[in-house]
Amino acid sequence: MCRLLWVRSERPFQISSHLERFASLARESTEYQGHGWGCAWLEDGDWKSYRDIRPIWDDDLTQFGATKLLLAHARSAFRDEGIRVENNMPFVDGESVFIFNGELRGVRIRETGRIGAEKIFNFIKRFNRFGRLPAVQKAVDVIEKRTRYLRAMNLIIASPGASELATIYNENSAYFQMHRCHQAGESIVCSQPYPGENNWQPISNRTIQSL
Repeated sequence: MCRLLWVRSERPFQISSHLERFASLARESTEYQGHGWGCAWLEDGDWKSYRDIRPIWDDDLTQFGATKLLLAHARSAFRDEGIRVENNMPFVDGESVFIFNGELRGVRIRETGRIGAEKIFNFIKRFNRFGRLPAVQKAVDVIEKRTRYLRAMNLIIASPGASELATIYNENSAYFQMHRCHQAGESIVCSQPYPGENNWQPISNRTIQSL
């Protein structure tokens, strides 16, 4: 399973400062997170993105500048399948950016997408007419009801003006529970606390909220 990162700040911050810590926790994860990685960030009001098939800890993280909003994803491919850079997240559709971590078995929804995570992203967008947070709530509810077994479903969707989080899991809270931190004008959500930092708070299971 994968690792997720979301950072929003009142002032521009150096992207590498967060990616380096994210890479460290991905490298030390209990599950292998080296099937590629990616990030997306706001620059002059538009999304920029980067994806690479290498593990995040083997890439040059100093190549990125500054931003006020960042999402990153380190991939652990399900059954070691579909390891291609086009399957790396974040997925970006122009307005929104999507990252996902989890495992669902026996999902009975019809949706387009190369892999399950992209299908979930597209399925959520079906409900955007209700507003983004209600769309996430509605889609997650339908997906859960139409899934034989939901091991975990953690996702973040971000647009320039808003971000939404959903976190649901039925096992292994030590791995799947999301965490949050506020420090020096920055709000951070990550799959686990940064190494060596103790000012993080766990996010309750079955949380669906705006960030």
